[in-house]
Amino acid sequence: MADPKGFLTTGRETATSRPPAERVKDWNEVYVPGSLLPIISKQASRCMDCGIPFCHNGCPLGNLIPEWNDYAYREDWTAASERLHATNNFPEFTGRLCPAPCESACVLGINQPAVTIKNVEVTIIDKAWEAGDVTPQPPQRHSGKTVAVIGSGPAGLAAAQQLTRAGHTVAVYERADRIGGLLRYGIPEFKMEKRHINRRIEQMRAEGTKFRTGVEIGRDIDAAKLRKRYDAVVIAAGATTARDLPVPGRELNGVHQAMEYLPLSNKVQEGDYITAPITAEGKHVVVIGGGDTGADCVGTAHRQGAASVTQLEIMPRPSDTRPGHQPWPTFPMTYKVTSAHEEGGERVYSVSTTHFEGDEDGNVQWLHLVEVEFIDGKLTPKPGTERKIPAQLVTLAMGFTGTDQENGLVRQFGVELDARGNIARDADYATNVDGVFVAGDAGRGQSLIVWAIAEGRAAARGVDRYLTGTPSALPYPVRPTDRALTV
Repeated sequence: MADPKGFLTTGRETATSRPPAERVKDWNEVYVPGSLLPIISKQASRCMDCGIPFCHNGCPLGNLIPEWNDYAYREDWTAASERLHATNNFPEFTGRLCPAPCESACVLGINQPAVTIKNVEVTIIDKAWEAGDVTPQPPQRHSGKTVAVIGSGPAGLAAAQQLTRAGHTVAVYERADRIGGLLRYGIPEFKMEKRHINRRIEQMRAEGTKFRTGVEIGRDIDAAKLRKRYDAVVIAAGATTARDLPVPGRELNGVHQAMEYLPLSNKVQEGDYITAPITAEGKHVVVIGGGDTGADCVGTAHRQGAASVTQLEIMPRPSDTRPGHQPWPTFPMTYKVTSAHEEGGERVYSVSTTHFEGDEDGNVQWLHLVEVEFIDGKLTPKPGTERKIPAQLVTLAMGFTGTDQENGLVRQFGVELDARGNIARDADYATNVDGVFVAGDAGRGQSLIVWAIAEGRAAARGVDRYLTGTPSALPYPVRPTDRALTV
């Protein structure tokens, strides 16, 4: 145990953010560099090393949180990094992007602020990179087996790294021009600078993983032919079919899916554009959807110089504290103020868009909405609450409904879908097609980055067992069959 009295003597303290007025002028990460290091040992000391560490249950990866908290308290960063990497391929991703269900499950959180697990995690991995403790781990011998991984998001990268380290020859196919999936072209730079992805890719290349960008399986390469070329295939293409809003005026110029809007600002940071082809500069922006993707649109619009930003959510405003029907250690739906919301804008709850209104040139100018309420379990418009708000750029951030079925991948492989439109799989992540596996959002549906990495690791075990005909020696801290298929 780090400090038997740490949770009694030390209060919760988190990373310091740069002032909103300063950070909206650039695309750097919002936190003050180095602000965690002076406080993190004390914060790690708050971990009680519980007899039953419920933080393990809260984390889909089964991270060994009390162990690396203890090492962080003692400032043994090398040992802390080893324990962190024992269960997580990319802690610098999760430490920046995960909503931290582990903290919601922290036993201390029953009656005190939970341990700052995410902050400890990101400090450990940043120190590990700084010290040179993160090095390539090429396999000692090669199996002679080949694997194609479709998609280079967190699930695909985790599966690829695990399978490469097991000795298989792995090629990752990505339809975009750069590796990273939504990490690259969905997550804004101010949430995670892309240098973190780049150095992991270099590590994976040094281990032997091959990358093929600008190749879409189902269009550029027939999926059935790909299956014949490789001994096994892992589909980790994500759930990229965005939920649409079929209301009058949807066809107007200026109404875009979030994933049409966000990647362009990332491409500006990559040097592909000087100015994003779709920009919020000088416009009244409305973001439809109250989740993390919506918040990413809000923060991006601020940095592009929007005249105003309004975020709409059809559901009621969440409570500030844990709801009674979501008791500890479950992950509660509470009111969340992200860094993007700190920077300004208005959030409107319990409203539904009825239609868009445009000008004579076909450009959106107004968004018409109505307040809604639950009546007999259904969201119902409230008479007399209709109004319109200015909207010269609208982004739809209402989530995703499943994997892409228009590019031919699903049809050409012949994989079956479940009732929710995701690719069906068994406990080993195998589809109905021999040698074809699925991991991440493509099989699970839209979910968290920790689930993606956990499923990538678990699917790698299934592939390894399939290729070798023996139980896989790849590490995994929990029984994946117990966790990975749980919604």
